[in-house]
Amino acid sequence: MPGIRTGSGGATKGDIMTGDRNWAAIAAVCLAALPAAVAAHAQSGNYPDKAVTVISDAPPGSTPDVDTRFVADGLTKAWGQQVVSVNHAGAYGSIAARAATDSAADGYSLFMPSLASFIAPQGVAPNVPLHLPRDFLPIGFTAENPMFIAVNPALGVSTLPQLIALAKKAPGTISIAVTGVGRLTHLTGLVLQERADIQLLPVPYNTGPAAAIADVASGRVSMIIEGYSGILGSVKSGQLKLIAVAARARLPQFPDLPTVAETIAGFAATGWQVLVAPIGTPAPIVAKVSADLAKVVDDPEFKKNLGNIGSYSHAMTPDQTLAFVDSEQKTWLPVVAKISNK
Repeated sequence: MPGIRTGSGGATKGDIMTGDRNWAAIAAVCLAALPAAVAAHAQSGNYPDKAVTVISDAPPGSTPDVDTRFVADGLTKAWGQQVVSVNHAGAYGSIAARAATDSAADGYSLFMPSLASFIAPQGVAPNVPLHLPRDFLPIGFTAENPMFIAVNPALGVSTLPQLIALAKKAPGTISIAVTGVGRLTHLTGLVLQERADIQLLPVPYNTGPAAAIADVASGRVSMIIEGYSGILGSVKSGQLKLIAVAARARLPQFPDLPTVAETIAGFAATGWQVLVAPIGTPAPIVAKVSADLAKVVDDPEFKKNLGNIGSYSHAMTPDQTLAFVDSEQKTWLPVVAKISNK
């Protein structure tokens, strides 16, 4: 009977014919998959073979801008190709989102939006708030930067409780620099006022943090909420005094700086950025960028450089990035809606 082996262990004609059919089927599957494999290699194997642009929604000089440039430098070293950061700040991140959307989906134009672009109030600007993966493909996490509260020394306060007490005595007289309407720096100030039951005097700036920091350092404005890299120089020179950080716990680089949560239970405000790609970017390129980005952000030297400016990072896969952004939106969008409706 066909398919029964002989006592000597040899194969029958039926075995051979069955084996031929199996090998033929396997060969057919492999041949069918070959074009896709060749295409995937062609899409990512030589990538990148020219300069890559990373679009940022942050104003020049801000902490997210500095973080973006650190990431760009890291990818430049990893790829041996120039990675250039380009700023398109303003309009709640919608200008940068439009520039990224209009870019070719070939991996040579990437986008590094910050938290603000994902939690912009509905209807205030086109293209925002962003949603993944509807608007862009997630690649990975890049950096987080807790908000620092700093005051001009002439205000005469050294702690957050002292600031709150002074603000309660004179509602609406302590001025606060707003370095971007709708950005986390602004939202943190609004939530702080609501949770502490105080009223501050907002002084808006639309040219980035530099002018705002200069005015607080000179005493024209009393206080500011900003990422550390923007105020680092003024803090070190003594023109600004740090009184609290809105991190979930005290930071290793600032062990003596209290968190806001030590005064207002549960208070935390940490900005962050993620790297995304235009819809239609080939999956092999997204996978390569994600893997290389993970190596960059987990590099000890990179972490040290970020830590020196009050920023932190850890690697995330595209799926983890998607879940992270979704969780953050569920936390912040209700807050934004509540404030917007007041």
